[in-house]
Amino acid sequence: MNLKLYNTINRGLTQVDPVKPGQIGLYACGPTVYDHAHIGHARATVAFDVLARYLTSLGLKVDYVRNFTDVDDKIIKRAKELDRPWLELAEEHIVSFNQDMAALGCLPPTHAPRATEYIPQMLEDIQLLVDRGHAYEVAGDVYFNVASWPEYGQLSGRDLSEQEAGARVTVDSRKKNPADFALWKTARPDEPAWASPWGLGRPGWHTECAAMSYRLLGSAFDIHGGGQDLIFPHHENELAQARALGRSMAKIWVHNGFINVNNEKMSKSLGNSFNVKEVLKIYPPETVRYFLVAKHYRVPLDFSEEALLEAWRTLDRVYRTLLVVPAREVDSIDSTPNEVLEYWRRFTEALDDDLNTAQAMGVAFELIHALNRVNQAGEARLASHLRRTLLDMGGLLGLWGADPATFLELKKPGAQTVAKERVLELIDKRAEARAKKDWAEADRLRAELTALGVLVEDKAGQTTWRYA
Repeated sequence: MNLKLYNTINRGLTQVDPVKPGQIGLYACGPTVYDHAHIGHARATVAFDVLARYLTSLGLKVDYVRNFTDVDDKIIKRAKELDRPWLELAEEHIVSFNQDMAALGCLPPTHAPRATEYIPQMLEDIQLLVDRGHAYEVAGDVYFNVASWPEYGQLSGRDLSEQEAGARVTVDSRKKNPADFALWKTARPDEPAWASPWGLGRPGWHTECAAMSYRLLGSAFDIHGGGQDLIFPHHENELAQARALGRSMAKIWVHNGFINVNNEKMSKSLGNSFNVKEVLKIYPPETVRYFLVAKHYRVPLDFSEEALLEAWRTLDRVYRTLLVVPAREVDSIDSTPNEVLEYWRRFTEALDDDLNTAQAMGVAFELIHALNRVNQAGEARLASHLRRTLLDMGGLLGLWGADPATFLELKKPGAQTVAKERVLELIDKRAEARAKKDWAEADRLRAELTALGVLVEDKAGQTTWRYA
């Protein structure tokens, strides 16, 4: 296998060499479910969906875990504001998240554990850390003692003096070190709580994934991922716990880049966080997915109306090619022309280089250009192979797998368009006029359709249409 991924822990590319032959253990941190998913959640989920798809295409069995944090300060606070049960609120947003990611074409993970399902295992881990001198209790709270673990900071490259304010880290004079983080938190009377050796409480955020990844993927697994904002403190703290417990954890740590809005990192605190459901009311889901996939997963991504419109225009061009080129049976792969195989080789070579979807997409569009050219030249066999390969490329990216005619009937995002039923009625009337050679009426109906934002094209005895 030639796949290499940028490994945050060593700041360079690392060859993917499965811990278990023929299998990949992949853990991606999921959302804290106090609200609906935003476009930042979508970017991370789509990135790891593409990675899981590609690993599967390489013949590997992918054991993919994506968790839900379903008990947390934010969930409790929001539930109180709304006067709703906290677990009911969490459940609603788990369902909502799954709906949004499915709409974006993300395949379900192998496991989708919830933090509340693993509290006994978290308590077991916390007790072991206390017994080994890596954690201590203060009035019912239990903290990890970062000074007890000399490797702390290995993932993020930070030292103990660089503790980031905020990021769920509470300044507490009772700590031995300001960087010490909570493994177990005493619950207030009106909060959800579980029994523990230290009294009623609930787990700290960083405790969850370390416990769940071990139970689902083992002491050592292949890839742990999430957004760059999770490198510190969340992933750093996960790693410290796991290693202090004698577990290797992930060989490769993969982190996707931020989404920027007006040159600022997207953040709910800045008021520039975009709800996926709201975005999907305007833009077709595949358009949003293309926007997220078209750039390399590690680079910052600028979210804007123009960027999404350009994504829609690009998909429109791809689907027009697929509609124009007939779908035919292709010969066996053994007879695939060398020039087609070369496109595929370059496409997968790009994905092998740290999942470079931007470069892979460039190869796909070179293929589309060739496909249009050979189709116009009447080279049916070569066109068939190119078309099949284009669809295979899309399959790895989760793109252009819809029926072309169905996609092309979608209205331009943001446009006010006439209902499809009215369009078909006018097209039928125009066809009747053309059959009667009433060209004036046919032209009048074409003009009416154009005024309604519908473009009509007559080609090879067929009439096609699309929203402008």
